Amino acid sequence: MAAMLRGYDKNSTGYLPYNKVKLVRGGREYFSVLTRLIKLAQHSVHLQVYIYESDETGRMVGAALMEAAKRGVKVYLLADGYASKELSTGFIKELQTAGVHFRFFEPLLKSEHFYFGRRMHQKVLVVDGHFGLVGGINISNRYNDIHDEPAWLDWALYMEGPAAGVLFKICTDLWTKPGQMTFKRMLRNNIPNLPNTGNTLLRIRRNDWAKSKNQISRSYIDMLKKATSNVIIMSGYFLPGTIIRHHLSRAAKRNIDIQVIVAGKSDVPLAKHAERYMYRWLLKRNIRLYEYNKAVLHGKMATRDKKWVTIGSYNVNDISAYASVELNIDVNDVEFASLVNEKLEAVIENDCVLVTVDGFNKKYNFFQRFIQYCAYWLVRIIVYLFTFYFKQSR
Repeated sequence: MAAMLRGYDKNSTGYLPYNKVKLVRGGREYFSVLTRLIKLAQHSVHLQVYIYESDETGRMVGAALMEAAKRGVKVYLLADGYASKELSTGFIKELQTAGVHFRFFEPLLKSEHFYFGRRMHQKVLVVDGHFGLVGGINISNRYNDIHDEPAWLDWALYMEGPAAGVLFKICTDLWTKPGQMTFKRMLRNNIPNLPNTGNTLLRIRRNDWAKSKNQISRSYIDMLKKATSNVIIMSGYFLPGTIIRHHLSRAAKRNIDIQVIVAGKSDVPLAKHAERYMYRWLLKRNIRLYEYNKAVLHGKMATRDKKWVTIGSYNVNDISAYASVELNIDVNDVEFASLVNEKLEAVIENDCVLVTVDGFNKKYNFFQRFIQYCAYWLVRIIVYLFTFYFKQSR
C-alpha cells in the first residue's frame, strides 16, 4: 500500500486499479452507509465536511463517531470554519470528551492567512484507509430524509480498495498543521495492508487554487474535449466560467449531445437568478437544459459517452474552480458509467422540466431578465472578492 501511494504521488493523473464502487443516493441511503462504515471501523475514521450541524442528523452521526472513539478507533472530524461556525460548543465538547479529535478548517479571523474564500468544501469519509465515501452531501437534516421532508438531491461514491488509501493520505495532509511532520508520518503509516477488492479504475481529483491544484476543472475540460456522443452534467449551482463555457461551446459545435440538469428550487436565490441569466447562452448552442423541481438540487456529477463519470463536491462555477478546496472521484468504468447515465436519464424523465427559449421568454419578462443580468454580475464580483487575497503557493 505504501509503495502504491508513493507512486500515486508522482503520477496523480493516473488511475488506480483494484477498486470496488457503488453509487449512493443522498438522504436515508447515504447516512445509512456512512454510519455503518463508522460502526465497522477498526483502526481509524477521517470525516471531513463543509457543513456539520448539531441537529438530529448531526447527532446521529456524532453518536457513531463517539462510539467508535470509545472502542479505541482513532477518529478525526474536520469541519469548515465558516460553514460550520454555528456548531454548538456543547456538542463539540461532547465529541472531544468521548475521544473524537475535532477541529475547524481555517476558522474565520484565526487562519494563518486571511483567505476568506478558501473554504474546505469537500465531503469525505475514510475508514481504516480502505473504505471511502465521497460526494456532495453535508451533515444536516436538509440532506437527510427526515420529518417527512425529502432530502436535497445529491450523490456519493462508495469505494473499497487502494483509492481509499489515497483518500486517507489526503485527509491526513489536510488534518495536520505545518510543523507536524512526525504526526503526519505516524498517521500515514497506520494504513493497514488490506486485499484488493475489485477491478474498477479510480483516480482522486482535487481543486485548491491557492495550492496550485486544478485537477477537477481539468477533468471537466477533458470530458468535453474527449466526448464522442453525449455528456450529462448535474450541478446544483451551475455558473460555468469562461474556460468551461468555451469547451461547452466547442463540444456543441461537434454535435455532442449535451444535457445539463440544474436546480429549479434553490437555497441561494441570488445564484439562481445569475444562473438563469446563462440559460439563453446555453440554449443558443443547442444544449438541452432541465430544471429539477422535486426538491432542492445539490448534486454534482457528470458522465461522458456511458464510459466515464466524475462525482464529488465540485460545482461547475468559479467558486469551486478558484476558491474552495474540492475533491472528486473520476471513475473509468463502462458498467458504472452506464448505470450513472441511466440514473440521470431517469431524473430528467421523471423529475425535471425542459427549459426552452419560448418557455423562458414567456415566463420571464424584461424586468426579470434585467434582475438576472444584475445578479450574474454581482455574483462575478463576489467571486472576485473571494479570490482577491489568494497567492498561489508552489
